[in-house]
Amino acid sequence: MTLFSKNIFGDEEAKGWLPWGALATIMALVVTIALLMGTGLLLLEPLGLVDSQLEPIGAYGFYAFLTVSFGAVGLAFISWIKFVERRSLSSVGLTKPSGMKTFWQGHGAGIAMMLITVTLIGAFGGYDVGAIAPALSSPTVLFQIALLLVGFALQSSVEEFIFRGWLLSVLTRKFNLLTAVLISSVLFTFMHFSPENAWYNSLNVMVFALFACAWVIKTGNIWGVMGWHAGWNWFTATGFEVPVTGLDTDTTALVVQLSPTGPDWLHGAGMGPEGSIFCTLVLAAGTIYWLTRPSKSEVGAEES
Repeated sequence: MTLFSKNIFGDEEAKGWLPWGALATIMALVVTIALLMGTGLLLLEPLGLVDSQLEPIGAYGFYAFLTVSFGAVGLAFISWIKFVERRSLSSVGLTKPSGMKTFWQGHGAGIAMMLITVTLIGAFGGYDVGAIAPALSSPTVLFQIALLLVGFALQSSVEEFIFRGWLLSVLTRKFNLLTAVLISSVLFTFMHFSPENAWYNSLNVMVFALFACAWVIKTGNIWGVMGWHAGWNWFTATGFEVPVTGLDTDTTALVVQLSPTGPDWLHGAGMGPEGSIFCTLVLAAGTIYWLTRPSKSEVGAEES
């Protein structure tokens, strides 16, 4: 597959209407934000599950936000693909077979890479170590962590489905692969931007987006990166009592209680380990790994 390829997940043509490239970009932004805010304002805030800023309150609020809000976004885009574009979900990266096996393999890789990131931060003095696995003494906390496992699996899968599945596939068909990667990655970074965060936080989001695109391009599906994103988010949020993407799940640590110490660039401050320089390095290494691997189509050509 070249940088100017027109297809990424196969040659299936849409039987309905495929939106123009600019419109697809606007749709990914507007529909996602509108449904996240709408479900928060109309459903979650009246139930006391999110605050006035639409940030989740406690573990159960976090679970509701992950499942209800992102579930609504996912259903909206699935409906669009099935009834407007009239094409299969395999054409946006949910290819067969072995989807769930690939998902859980990616999930394990996400956990492993976050563990490497946190270990590097700690090795360079970015954390003070507290209690070991305090969550194991509380069945309630373990239940909350199990709920969050499901919640993050849905939330992360929806984000990958939209940005590395649907949007990447549409933009590749309308422009080419290189343009699609750049536009979808910039949009994903913008969606996670906050003026309160340091500039290198946005850099890390951009590096992650490029890492995810490289994974998807080389494997020809989004199952693995959906699992990776889910494992990374869940383990960050529940393993160490640190924020995930600037949000706190308010759960006791499953692995070890960590308290940040030292400069913000080392431990990520309120962003959590995703704001650390070591996150940048780990994700950059992952991107290089995928870029240097042969793609699925190249492997098939060699075998034939």
